[in-house]
Amino acid sequence: MGNGKRYAVLLCAKDSDYVRKKYGGYFGVFAGMLAEEGEEWNIYRVAAGEFPDDDEIGGFDGFVITGSCSDADGNDPWICRLLILLTKLDSMKKKVLGVCFGHQILGRALGGKIGRSISGWDIGVRTLHLSPSSKLLASLKMPKLLSVIECHRDELLEPPPKAEVIAWSNRTGIEMFRYGDHIMGIQGHPEYTVDILLHLIDCLVNCNLIMESYADEAKVNLEAAREPDKEAFRKLCTCFLKGRL
Repeated sequence: MGNGKRYAVLLCAKDSDYVRKKYGGYFGVFAGMLAEEGEEWNIYRVAAGEFPDDDEIGGFDGFVITGSCSDADGNDPWICRLLILLTKLDSMKKKVLGVCFGHQILGRALGGKIGRSISGWDIGVRTLHLSPSSKLLASLKMPKLLSVIECHRDELLEPPPKAEVIAWSNRTGIEMFRYGDHIMGIQGHPEYTVDILLHLIDCLVNCNLIMESYADEAKVNLEAAREPDKEAFRKLCTCFLKGRL
């Protein structure tokens, strides 16, 4: 079924002990959502300076860029190196899927504008409005609304030139975008489970990034929220990444 195709996860975050022990790290989380029999999946810890060599890039059929604690508008050496890599992948028309930070850094690499959200942190389950004019979404018979787990305070403020905004929410104007037939960004976390988000909320409190009162409110709201549409997003991401459109 997988036809021997090869994919790479560009890990932009450090695995927490919890995610490492329960899921085999964020690589395991993404592979659990996207990998199929017969495929080869590799990991490059780009936030730690581990990148694919130029002669390796051509051997991959697609790339996935993960979330991160870093700001996508930063200029850390690894972020600058990642921007160069993404520009190269675009020129090669490689399939690239970006999630959260990955969504934002793709937007930046392609000429969009990123920054802090004026509404602050968005943590919880958010309902996305999908574009009725998107040929990609129509071909997959996606519903008009999809729910996804969110955890971010930065966002893509302006899309790259020639990019198509294919989803938005009442908090974020660019929840998803598509660039050509080979690049797609998703601001939310279709790979997350509720327990991962609850763990992350506690980490944000411990790092003094959010107030404990806000964390408590987010947890209460999460209990009342509808289930994220994980299967619909799995279908969307796998069909995009693997060219089944």
